[in-house]
Amino acid sequence: MKQAVARLAPVLPLLTELGALFTQAGHELALVGGPVRDAFLDRTPPDLDFATSASPDETEAILRAWGTATWDMGREFGTIGARRRVGGVETIVEITTYRADAYDGVTRKPVVAFGESLEEDLVRRDFTVNAMALRLPSLEFVDPHGGLADLEAGWLRTPAAPEVSFGDDPLRMLRAVRFVAQLGLDPAPEVYAAMQAMAASLEIVSAERIRDELVKLLLAPRPRAGLELLTISGLAAYVLPELPALQLEVDEHHRHKDVYDHSLIVLEQAINLEGPADGPAESVPGPDLVLRLAALLHDIGKPATRRFEPAGGVSFHHHEVVGAKLTAKRLKALRFDKETIKAVSRLVELHLRFHGYGDGAWTDSAVRRYITDAGPLLPRLHRLTRADCTTRNVRKAQRLSRTYDELERRIGLLLEQEELAAVRPELDGNEIADVLGIKPGPVLGRAYKYLLSVRLDEGPIGPEAAADRLRTWWADQPESAQL
Repeated sequence: MKQAVARLAPVLPLLTELGALFTQAGHELALVGGPVRDAFLDRTPPDLDFATSASPDETEAILRAWGTATWDMGREFGTIGARRRVGGVETIVEITTYRADAYDGVTRKPVVAFGESLEEDLVRRDFTVNAMALRLPSLEFVDPHGGLADLEAGWLRTPAAPEVSFGDDPLRMLRAVRFVAQLGLDPAPEVYAAMQAMAASLEIVSAERIRDELVKLLLAPRPRAGLELLTISGLAAYVLPELPALQLEVDEHHRHKDVYDHSLIVLEQAINLEGPADGPAESVPGPDLVLRLAALLHDIGKPATRRFEPAGGVSFHHHEVVGAKLTAKRLKALRFDKETIKAVSRLVELHLRFHGYGDGAWTDSAVRRYITDAGPLLPRLHRLTRADCTTRNVRKAQRLSRTYDELERRIGLLLEQEELAAVRPELDGNEIADVLGIKPGPVLGRAYKYLLSVRLDEGPIGPEAAADRLRTWWADQPESAQL
């Protein structure tokens, strides 16, 4: 207990002050949930969660006198927020009235009912490790459901029967998966059994809530452990069905890899290639959601494209193209934003491009196209491509690494020489129109693309040479005869 309080030392003055204010007003205040759990795990809590016996109106009155600003966007759920700035330091708190939620069983929208006691509030929480509290300002430890013992044992248990807890809100099953990845805990046998039995109830949870939990899972320190639980529990079938679909049966001659296990290894290796959180953009500071999603999903086109060849062996022709489409479809269904969908699906589409490089036979033109096709995703593509090497053949792995080292060296030289990140044709749209005597429209667009291909294939050739090439191209176009 002393160690946990020591972890909270930086915020103890705040806890004591707020606790005293609520006590003086005749109310209870407690620090609850994640911050208490994290203190016992010797982790610095990212947020402070408070619960109180005060009504939202009473809480607002106390916080208005304490802070410099208050807000009540969460009033419907009993939450009032406040901000205070002292000596250039800003403090933000949100305090929620004791709750006793009930759910209608159909829409999953909670029917808000305020509780009468801290114990009543704690029993409605998802897991016992999150149902611990510190009364303020006394710092009395409250643990009615044995959360500390479960934390020490590494178990995830629910305060109520798991069937009741998950029946109230099925998303709690995904939170269990996330806590496996974040905290290294394991679901207790009865919790795991309930997850398997009730997996289908996730169908009534909104895509947005599922997406948010999946994002937290992927950004956790140990996402593989969570993803494996997601799969074996049956939850993945309702969250990310493409993941268990990667568990292709291994043929008796073992002519292809276990795609599921390979994908999880690629994810782990991609994470190892992330840079520090405060590193430069070209280092892909982690945790990086786009890179991790691409690593996990890069081979999801394989089940649909698998073919057993007559001469033996297994092929997955164009699985990167199919996979990119499946990726975009799944991320769209999960309500990811357009930029993330575009970036992840593009990485999936490009992840095999390097394998055409062979032993370095690409021309400078091919390298330019690799750079421009990747665009701002190039640092992530570097890491995805390297992570995709999971061969146990040490010599082959070393050869692939050396080859990619050489490709990156050539990319660096071309970027330095030609500023390919902003590559454009050597004539702009107005100049193309003047050379050909045409107006803006589809034909001008084709001419622009032609000059861009010349630029990529040959590098800078100069405006005069570009104009000559454009005239030669134009002579073969049917529209030129109409002018």
